[in-house]
Amino acid sequence: MNANSPEATPGPRQAVPDAAGAPGRIVLLTTSHRVAPGLLSWPAWQALHAADRVLCADGAHPQLPYLREAGVAVEEASPTAEELVEACAGARTVVVVATGEGEPALTDGLARLAGTGRLAMPELELLPASYDLPGARLLDLVQVMDRIRTECPWSSQQTHKGLAKYGIEEAYELVEAIEEGDRDELREELGDVLLQVVFHARIAEEDPEAPFSVDDVAGGIVAKLIHRHPHVFGDATATTPEEVKEHWLRTKAVEKQRSSVTEGIPLGQPGLALAAKLASRARTAGLDIPLPPAEGVGYELLALAVRAEAEGVDPEAALRAAARAYRDAIRDAEG
Repeated sequence: MNANSPEATPGPRQAVPDAAGAPGRIVLLTTSHRVAPGLLSWPAWQALHAADRVLCADGAHPQLPYLREAGVAVEEASPTAEELVEACAGARTVVVVATGEGEPALTDGLARLAGTGRLAMPELELLPASYDLPGARLLDLVQVMDRIRTECPWSSQQTHKGLAKYGIEEAYELVEAIEEGDRDELREELGDVLLQVVFHARIAEEDPEAPFSVDDVAGGIVAKLIHRHPHVFGDATATTPEEVKEHWLRTKAVEKQRSSVTEGIPLGQPGLALAAKLASRARTAGLDIPLPPAEGVGYELLALAVRAEAEGVDPEAALRAAARAYRDAIRDAEG
């Protein structure tokens, strides 16, 4: 090698350690609090059992009892970056069971220490030991709702009846966000509707005679969806939306065992939606029911709603769209 080549140019002095001073390895083990403690990945268990030392700053970390039960000796310690590097000397491996957001203070300290060029730094590996599955943040919502129900003076006094109006309001606001095409508003309104579900489920847990939880609610709808989608979860086949709807209606009819096609239609919904739903049930059942003779505006609106449903038009949505256009015309006239 040429003595004047870049490869020969001396840089910051870094010792090439022998076996006794080899820099070793730091494994930063992160876990999700939304996964049951002890359910760790196989690479995580391998790293824990092979480590020379396992450290954790939080003596109340939910993983510790399970690690110790599995024979992993965990030391409750919160070393500095320098102390951790020293603990890895001699090619030793130290696993740090992370708390909070992954020990940012420790990783920042290691980065600063590496930047000085004074030490041969250990290999640093970030090892996620458990992952959030889709929907995992729902567990956070359940926990937050539980605390609010317990500690908030207003929330702790609410009942199903008292909250009913908010369910209606949030549903309308969700529909408005959909019709306006506002994505940010849609996300927020979906959250507000979800809150109503979790809130009512939390209240239901306290019922002395027939309690149920949010898990019961989720379990019920999962069972219903599976049963009503035999073309997905069973042996039935469906290649068109119409065939899917037939499956749905057929399984729903078996489940409900209704004596009338009008059963289950909430009479408290908006009038146009109610009229369209009645017309849909009658048409699906093959019933040719003549409309009452037109005697006033109500019967005229009924006839319009039935006609809209037959043409595949949502009368509520159509009227709202027309109303928005009318609102805009009023504003233009005012301006």
